[in-house]
Amino acid sequence: MLLKDKVVLITGASSGIGRAAAFLFAREGASVGVLGRTASEVERTTRTIRDFGGEAFALTADVSDMRDMEEAVRAMVQRYGRLDIVFANAGINGVWASLDTLTPEDWDQTLDINLKGTFLTVKAALPYLKQRGGSILITSSVNGTRMFSNTGATAYACSKAAQVAFAKMTALELAQHRIRVNVICPGAIETSIDENTERKDLDEIREPVEFPEGEIPLTDGVPGTSEQVAELALFLVSDRASHITGTEVWIDGAQSLLQG
Repeated sequence: MLLKDKVVLITGASSGIGRAAAFLFAREGASVGVLGRTASEVERTTRTIRDFGGEAFALTADVSDMRDMEEAVRAMVQRYGRLDIVFANAGINGVWASLDTLTPEDWDQTLDINLKGTFLTVKAALPYLKQRGGSILITSSVNGTRMFSNTGATAYACSKAAQVAFAKMTALELAQHRIRVNVICPGAIETSIDENTERKDLDEIREPVEFPEGEIPLTDGVPGTSEQVAELALFLVSDRASHITGTEVWIDGAQSLLQG
């Protein structure tokens, strides 16, 4: 078991990549803090982990609220006595729109959850990670890091690019405490996040671009799965990646190489 006796906090853990990672990490021996905004979904994921013999703790919190995050991390450490790994995975697509249409409120919501939420998650966990060292993993995206062709996704792409900069800055700062910080950049993955994207008047600003058939060369257009991303996450937070920090890894079947 790669994560035997480790204590892991996963944000956005009630669906998609976070949920898949919660299942996999628990199977690999970790005690998993399942954090999300909706209590019923968090409880459902936690219950499923316990049903197959894993250890999980349900945490309901808003990642963009410092008090929420401090209380959630404190409750987890009180339960397990330590914290070894943080997977800052929570995020939204938010509103995709032209700059004329995008409102300051749209911008703030996306940046608050994706970027500020990452900052607050790491900040709340840091006092406990410093005690023994550990690993931080952040879910960014191909958008804003290697792909810029999704017209209207300006707020989202900026938040994702900033997450990579945050990881590189903190990787250097926290190396003295034996804390590694890495980033995964998924491409098209089968999750529900795209269903929650609000798109406004994009046809008026979209550049006419003709992509090769399939768009994902490795799989002839078939999106990746949350489970595939979870496997990458498992490697990066485990001791098998003990000399890797400050690094982003794209997992997109070469999609972003076509669409950059």
